[in-house]
Amino acid sequence: MDRSDYVNLVENRYFGSVTAAELDAVCACFTADAVITILHGDNPPRIFKASPAAGEAPMRDFWAHLCANFHGRFTQFEHFIDVDAGRCAATFTVTLSPKPESAYAARGVLTLRNCNFFWIRGDRIERMTVYYANPDSAGAGAGKPTGYPPT
Repeated sequence: MDRSDYVNLVENRYFGSVTAAELDAVCACFTADAVITILHGDNPPRIFKASPAAGEAPMRDFWAHLCANFHGRFTQFEHFIDVDAGRCAATFTVTLSPKPESAYAARGVLTLRNCNFFWIRGDRIERMTVYYANPDSAGAGAGKPTGYPPT
């Protein structure tokens, strides 16, 4: 893969599929043993796995919750790519608009600032670490802006 392939994987295949709520296409961006770690402030890490063991969180459940409750838009990408090492980092803005039937409808639109790190194997993501900031929340439920996982 070259630089344009990395950008395509991240922006079009992965985030494009999340935006379109095409869960099978989202999952197809990841290896069968992929792991996602989500870090927000000093909250405990949330870990999701493509092939979870008993008691571990499946990756698909995260996107199913997100897509059921929000319309997501991902913009303002800046990519940092090391093709030789199979690594990519991207900074971007996430806009989450709650769906009218969502339990989060009253919360209103969320604007997040994210930095994701991607480890690539072949043409798929084998590991992704998500760091995000939610400047809209300023202490009002700042730990779980999407409500997932439910408490």
